[in-house]
Amino acid sequence: MNVSETKSDGLLREYKIVITADEIETEVTKKLQEIAATVKMPGFRPGKVPLSVVKTRFGDQARGEAIKTALDEGARQAIEGNDLKLASQPKVDIKSYEENKDLEASLACEVMPAITMPDLAKLAIEKPRIESDSKEIDDALSRIADENRPTVALAKPRAAKLGDVVTIDFVGRIDGEAFEGGAAEGHALELGSNSFIPGFEDGLVGAKTDETRDVPVTFPEEYQAAHLAGKLAVFEVTVKDIQEKADASIDDELAKRLGFDDLDGLKDAIGQQINGQHATALRQLVKKNVLDALADGEAFDVPPSLFQQEYESVARAMNPNASEAHHHDHDHDHDHDHDHDHDHDHHHPAADEGMSKADKDEAQKIATRRVRLGLLIAEIGRVNNIDVTEEDTRKAVFEEARRYPGQEQMVLEYFQKNPQAMQQIAGPIFEDKVIDFILEMAKVSEVVINKDTLYQADESDAAPAKKAAKKSAKKADSKTPAAKKAAAKKPAAKKPAAKKAAAKK
Repeated sequence: MNVSETKSDGLLREYKIVITADEIETEVTKKLQEIAATVKMPGFRPGKVPLSVVKTRFGDQARGEAIKTALDEGARQAIEGNDLKLASQPKVDIKSYEENKDLEASLACEVMPAITMPDLAKLAIEKPRIESDSKEIDDALSRIADENRPTVALAKPRAAKLGDVVTIDFVGRIDGEAFEGGAAEGHALELGSNSFIPGFEDGLVGAKTDETRDVPVTFPEEYQAAHLAGKLAVFEVTVKDIQEKADASIDDELAKRLGFDDLDGLKDAIGQQINGQHATALRQLVKKNVLDALADGEAFDVPPSLFQQEYESVARAMNPNASEAHHHDHDHDHDHDHDHDHDHDHHHPAADEGMSKADKDEAQKIATRRVRLGLLIAEIGRVNNIDVTEEDTRKAVFEEARRYPGQEQMVLEYFQKNPQAMQQIAGPIFEDKVIDFILEMAKVSEVVINKDTLYQADESDAAPAKKAAKKSAKKADSKTPAAKKAAAKKPAAKKPAAKKAAAKK
């Protein structure tokens, strides 16, 4: 066997592989002997079938397997012998072969670029945080105080009105028959809270203590209990007590009723909760800052196939018409040569068909950045022995399952039965671990920003294509070409049975 390089152009490599006729015949004989050892044929004992008979029956199969084995070995020698780090699956083509003659094949592949590792300790990265807005905290305190106003006895007897809390006994009937779940005793209900089905609370406005009245209501057509949906029911309700809401107070007493030592403790908790609501956006922004810093490093070539995949993804995001056509023609999975004009008459246009040169240039820039960042993140992880453990993926899968209350087992089984989904969920985990590692090593300075800065959108004056490109760029900042997270398809949620038929859906 002889392996020789025939092309070295950037990251592209091609090799000529020559396998002699003798080598192929030796391998064919070996395959036939393996078959003969186990094959069962009428008239022969197992393992005693003559090789000539085996060759007549299985000669073509053995030759096919022999050629495949020889080509695999030739590819191995080309890759390992030249210490190649492949960026994509190599392609092997047989150029010429006739029985009893040498086989000539070619191997074409893309190699990984030489990546200069950045000095992480010299990276200057801003880490944003939001300082609690006193007005936002005060507004939240006011809402909490209003929602937790204590109830007090009426100063003097009067009829119930919206905002009062009434204690009631009730029995619901349909066509004169009481139904399961339609009765309760001593139930406290705030009139106007809309916690019961429409019409129920309004029907008690004007009632007095110890008064019993019939309240007719119609269950909504979409009510979760199918046997009650759309039905007219009459509730016999006795008002046992009426209390009114006291004025809202923002003081230590409010904090203590909510489980805090004092008002300052409640304010701190509110501030932390507000910051927690911004945690995802803050994480995305610091991640973007890390990737921006990496992108400013030394440039390197990107493998053509990785670039092409990313370019098509970006172009489709910028080119809705092509995206729609691709969606309708997704079954056309044959390859396209995007270097020539797409004037052929099949119905699968190029992702960038119809785009202006400026938009194509921008898509190329974004795609190149994405691929470079993906390769750089992977290399930083490799050099620093950062990997995703089984425990990491297990936690991620359980977190995903928690997003589907009541159907956790279904989601877990989805991942157990789909190894590819497990591999894809590892991509974002790996990327986050590398980002965290970089933040530990780099010069990180905290900066205080406000919500407007955190969530501002700078696309208002951009043309539609530019908007799409900026969206793609943001995706590039927050999601490099690491494997995308595979989410289990969310099944239709089962509606819980009503604890009280009178309760609103």
